Amino acid sequence: MQERKRRLTARDWYDLGRWAGLGTLACIAVATGYNYLAFRDLGGEVLQRALLSAVVLPVILAMPLFSYLTIKLRRLSIANRRLDVVARTDSLTACLNRGAFTEMVNAYLEQAKFGTAPQCGALLVIDADHFKAINDRFGHDNGDEALMTIARTVRAMLGTGDFVGRMGGEEFAVFLPGVDETTAQATAERIRKAVSLAVFAPGGQLQPLSVSIGGAVFAGDIEFSELFRLADRRLYEAKHFGRNRVEIALAHFSHFLRYQRQAAS
Repeated sequence: MQERKRRLTARDWYDLGRWAGLGTLACIAVATGYNYLAFRDLGGEVLQRALLSAVVLPVILAMPLFSYLTIKLRRLSIANRRLDVVARTDSLTACLNRGAFTEMVNAYLEQAKFGTAPQCGALLVIDADHFKAINDRFGHDNGDEALMTIARTVRAMLGTGDFVGRMGGEEFAVFLPGVDETTAQATAERIRKAVSLAVFAPGGQLQPLSVSIGGAVFAGDIEFSELFRLADRRLYEAKHFGRNRVEIALAHFSHFLRYQRQAAS
């Protein structure tokens, strides 16, 4: 599979041919212009040979060189993109890592502040229930499998534009841009129910999974730290009231009043 990833695509070959061709034509143009100016006084056969060499030599030398450099630069670009993905992704669950998730939410909140993105949304903090018991009973390898199962299930419940990150341990976070309280509640419940139905069978023994979810819905300006703190507090309440449940709160009701007045005007 890694070998297939290293191969150039049809678009890569198109770019290679374009840059190699343009580079070679540029070399031919420069060489032809220089040879014409240098040898035009000699005229006749000398000038013809000078112009011919100005075409032949770039084709022989420049085209392979430009092709080689284009391939190397393209592969370097692919490698850099892969490194960027690795640096931003949790290796176990394939979710965003904490830093990348926080960065993306902050970027959205910044856009919302200046009106280039909807000024509303929700943050869900999701925590696996009784995860220590799973590790203690079935071992850490199966605990990792439980986390991967939860991560796959959460991603399957999200829409385009939503994103999920692993915040550490058995805790995940989901950001839902542009949603209201009703949609956030419905999404959280959909995630909770889907996890409870997910198949997790360590050693062939079916073991139920469940998550508790705390959420914060915002409208207007808000910082990520404040949003996360509120969602995390609701997660604590979900745990306290029996686990396998959802608790959603509004972030500063005054934000909603201002946002509704702005929307109505």
